Amino acid sequence: MSAAVEAEGIKAKGRARGLDRAFDILDCLAEARRPLRAGEIAALLGAPRSTIYELGALLQARGLLEDAGEGKLFLGERVHLLAAAYAAVSGRHAAIQSALKRIVEETAETAQFCRLDGNQYYVAAQREGSRPFRISTDIGERVPLTWTASGRVLVDHLTPDEILAFVPPGDFALPDGTPIDREAFLTEVAETRARGHFTFDSLLDSYTHCFAVPVSRPDGQAAATLCIVAPREDAKANHAAYLASLKRAAAALSTHFPDQD
Repeated sequence: MSAAVEAEGIKAKGRARGLDRAFDILDCLAEARRPLRAGEIAALLGAPRSTIYELGALLQARGLLEDAGEGKLFLGERVHLLAAAYAAVSGRHAAIQSALKRIVEETAETAQFCRLDGNQYYVAAQREGSRPFRISTDIGERVPLTWTASGRVLVDHLTPDEILAFVPPGDFALPDGTPIDREAFLTEVAETRARGHFTFDSLLDSYTHCFAVPVSRPDGQAAATLCIVAPREDAKANHAAYLASLKRAAAALSTHFPDQD
């Protein structure tokens, strides 16, 4: 290999690492959901401050980051424009919105579309129900799988040992420190695999019941979930109907998830 070719390869690897780090910065701010100083970002990512300052300036120049005051950075307007362009063109996005609309029309309850991000869960899209009851959910906020009905669905293709290796040990506890029994969680995942859905009274409040069904790929693995969050009494009275609505919508939506993505 010539020195010139080797040097070009080194440059390409450097550009790739820089691109990866730029996406890390965007993800870091999205997860924090608040402006951060470059030093804070560097500490969270375990990256050199000089790298964060350099990439931060480049991302600001392209409108992907903006100065939030007091030396802090946050996501810029161009991020919103990119998301809007995706929503306008993506057939998958339109199908997700149609599925959520259909569920709300059939049940009057709040419907959600949820996915994995690494080893945590997030709500990617939501449509409020038509009843006065409302829930508060931050779109995109990462949540431990163990706290949610969707979490049981999204890992039901894994073996018990794989699940325990995948879920961080610290996630087997609620926000107040109450432990979540590992064996009970594994049993619930096995039941989910057998039934094709999971429902339970929310672990995070005392008044809602959560339903989750898989949006499956051809190999049967859940690419995402469709969910309903309903008051417990309404969920009990309409349990079968709510599940049927979710499963109809999920079956139609599954055609938009043909492969791994």
